[in-house]
Amino acid sequence: MEILRRRALLFFGLMLALIIFGTIGFIVVEHYHWFDALYMTVITLTTVGYYEVKTLSTAGRVFNMILLLVGVNAILFGVGMMTSTIIELQLDHYFDRKRRQRMIDSLHDHFIICGFGRVGRGAAYELMRSKVPLVVIDNDEDRIEMVIKAGMLGVLADSTRDETLRGVRIDRARGLVAALASDADNLFLTLSAKTLNPKMTVATRANEDESAAKLRRAGADAVVSPYGVTGSRLAQSLIRPHVTQFLDYAMLDPAVDLGIEQFRIDESSELSSRSLRDLKELRREYGVTVLAIRRTSGEMFFNPDADSKINPGDHLIVMGKTSSLQALEKVLVIAKS
Repeated sequence: MEILRRRALLFFGLMLALIIFGTIGFIVVEHYHWFDALYMTVITLTTVGYYEVKTLSTAGRVFNMILLLVGVNAILFGVGMMTSTIIELQLDHYFDRKRRQRMIDSLHDHFIICGFGRVGRGAAYELMRSKVPLVVIDNDEDRIEMVIKAGMLGVLADSTRDETLRGVRIDRARGLVAALASDADNLFLTLSAKTLNPKMTVATRANEDESAAKLRRAGADAVVSPYGVTGSRLAQSLIRPHVTQFLDYAMLDPAVDLGIEQFRIDESSELSSRSLRDLKELRREYGVTVLAIRRTSGEMFFNPDADSKINPGDHLIVMGKTSSLQALEKVLVIAKS
């Protein structure tokens, strides 16, 4: 769209320059009144064939021929430039849309972000920073343009429609973020998403406290209130500033090589059915620390002791350098979720 705006400005600038040139020329050559000179310039450039305001002299006819030749060719050039630009943009848009759709069709275990407002933007950038596949849906063209410029896949559509969700391969998606403006839309989206893919994890925003329970009953796995979280974070930054700063370093600051990751333990994993005491090499070889164990029942054990047993289906919450976490994942060959 930027190139279209630039070329449109160029075209109108060229026309304005021709009108000014012709008006001044008729004033100088034929001594016309400025309005008569402007009128003669316009009827000459538009080739409408009206008679002259006054009979032209030889010099006036020569100038009129020059203006006519230059003006008609300039107009044809400008019209051709604008037409070719529009056709190029249409073709580029078509092929770009087809290319993005092919990329979306090839996605597996990806995340879907519905809504690219402030909340959706934060979720998308965090997932992008984690280098996981994702696709963004929004019904605002300017927002989708932002998505594409940021290097993400974007779809201009209504995310509450089933055909839109099927188009981004929700059947193969790993998770979905419902970050639409209203709780009613997020509720409807959650119901649709869970119907199309019951195994997928759905995280949604809730503006009102009473909406949170409804969203959970609709199938949302996680419900976050942006206003509640922000208020709590502000209070924590006053009461426990160093803890808040540490969490910011660990979770948000890309310059700090520190991350907190979760790993699901499969039956085939070498960690399965072993205790943390048997896994001292985790810290010695990889420099990571086990912060918590989440059981399959949903119970969370923080700072587990050395005798804590790791069962199949449990999740380990681990902190360490990004490179160490990636190396640990490769060695254990366990599924991340």
